[in-house]
Amino acid sequence: FIYINILMILTFFRKQSFRTETRYILFAYTLFVDLIFLILTDFVIFLSYSYILMPMAFCIPICMLMETLTTCTPLTITAMCVERYVAICMPLRHSAISTVHRTLTVILIIWITCFLKPFVDLLILVTTASKEYMSQFTFCHYEIMMPDSSHRLIRGILHFFGFTLVLLVEIFCYVMIMISARAASVNKNLAVKGLRTITLHMLQLTLCTTEIICPYIEALIIELDIQVYLSVRFFNFIMFTVIARAVSPFVYGLRDEQFYATLLYFVRCRQNHVSSERV
Repeated sequence: FIYINILMILTFFRKQSFRTETRYILFAYTLFVDLIFLILTDFVIFLSYSYILMPMAFCIPICMLMETLTTCTPLTITAMCVERYVAICMPLRHSAISTVHRTLTVILIIWITCFLKPFVDLLILVTTASKEYMSQFTFCHYEIMMPDSSHRLIRGILHFFGFTLVLLVEIFCYVMIMISARAASVNKNLAVKGLRTITLHMLQLTLCTTEIICPYIEALIIELDIQVYLSVRFFNFIMFTVIARAVSPFVYGLRDEQFYATLLYFVRCRQNHVSSERV
């Protein structure tokens, strides 16, 4: 999946029209976020399976970045759903609303919003944790940022409300597109594709949200049995990390005819180039 993401990111930069359309910019941003997240997750899981404990000062920045990237995905999915809603329900205003500048502004807002919570968690940890706690060696998982149970409870509540808000936005977009699909003035094929896209986004959102819940389960298991913890973590990694992030390449990379054609052309050109070098 890392190779596929890199290939699709390179495809995005190969064509000028992709770099000027909001949905492709958001798609490329999602690929980039997923790529960094998968690399970091692979690294952390390798450390866990190798029983390598790392200093807190090393783990905390990694955990903060992974938490930020984890939250970025559902918010970006929501932005992509809103973009489809505008394209289908307000086609005359779509080009004016979905500009490159506004898209980059939305991405910046998403980054700032997602980074706020890990930053606040870091401030709370620094002001409340003892020197002994901060100097110990540990596995790199986000729960080290929240040694207090009440803090973890607040995090769970915030994630629940965030998921509810994002889900409501996606349901709104889905309903409005479904209503527009019945109108004679709307491109029905575009509306049907939009409904399928948002349905896949909802599936991806569900998997990503389940991934956010997984650390709570893992934190309980690690206190009981390290072998069971590693098995559960591997299952969660495959099911809710890899598969969840495989949806984005499918939604826009393989289902989108224009992007898929460019991807095939790019792959064939690379294969021909490699073959000519060997000859």
